Amino acid sequence: MTIPWHQQRLAALDFESSDKIPQTARIVSCALILVGGGQPTSTREWLLNPGIPMEPDAIKTHGITDEYAAAHGKDAKQGVHEIAQAIAEVVTAGVPLVGHNLGGYDLNLLNHECIRHLGDTLEGICQQPLTQVIDSMILDWYAAPYRQRVSPEQGPYEMKTTAQTYGLGWDDDKAHGATYDALMSARAAYKIGSIAHTPRGQRPEWVQQLRNRRGPYERFDHLAGIDVAELHRRQAVWAADRAAGLQEHFRKTDPTAVVRGEWPLIPAPTDGGVTS
Repeated sequence: MTIPWHQQRLAALDFESSDKIPQTARIVSCALILVGGGQPTSTREWLLNPGIPMEPDAIKTHGITDEYAAAHGKDAKQGVHEIAQAIAEVVTAGVPLVGHNLGGYDLNLLNHECIRHLGDTLEGICQQPLTQVIDSMILDWYAAPYRQRVSPEQGPYEMKTTAQTYGLGWDDDKAHGATYDALMSARAAYKIGSIAHTPRGQRPEWVQQLRNRRGPYERFDHLAGIDVAELHRRQAVWAADRAAGLQEHFRKTDPTAVVRGEWPLIPAPTDGGVTS
């Protein structure tokens, strides 16, 4: 019998970085956590010296200053090489990658860093395309759509909101550390998968109310009974739909707004370009 995707061994991945734009950001810290599948949890962590001044908002978020990163972080090229090789090992072993907004930010950040420092794309280093990615933000957005912002500061599908929605709690003191966020994304994916594989009538009341308000079925049904490869393909479609919706929204005030819909990697130039 095939093990449901959320009960398999997963590799949770998260980065803290120098700014919010994956094309220009540099990696500051990374956590890669092998979790689940009936095996002990294994955690690898990196602290890098990004080699450029970080944006003040980034420092405020993760709490790592330029001075601390310079004094304690690995050389960026060495660190990116180690991270990319660790992920290549995971991908080669067939372990799915999991993270929150993993295809929207983290993997694209790493892809640009690989091109910048190593002269190859992430998929080139892995020697295969990424086809087993689980993005807890995309899953949450698809399964429980139309959620409103919690507050002006807290978005409807950020990691904190997703964690609280699925009863995982949240520790603001630990949040926005790569290790904490990576682990929470894996836990969120597990909870979403658990609900999807639970009979409709036994799902949490708030999930059953989603069905009652928005149609004759629950979108969680579309997350059950499929393997990771099919889940990956569906997420690519859902991510494109989400991007199209965001672009339409943004164009109400900016007719030139563009939101790229490729997932989990947006093609990046390999000739320096925006990654320089």
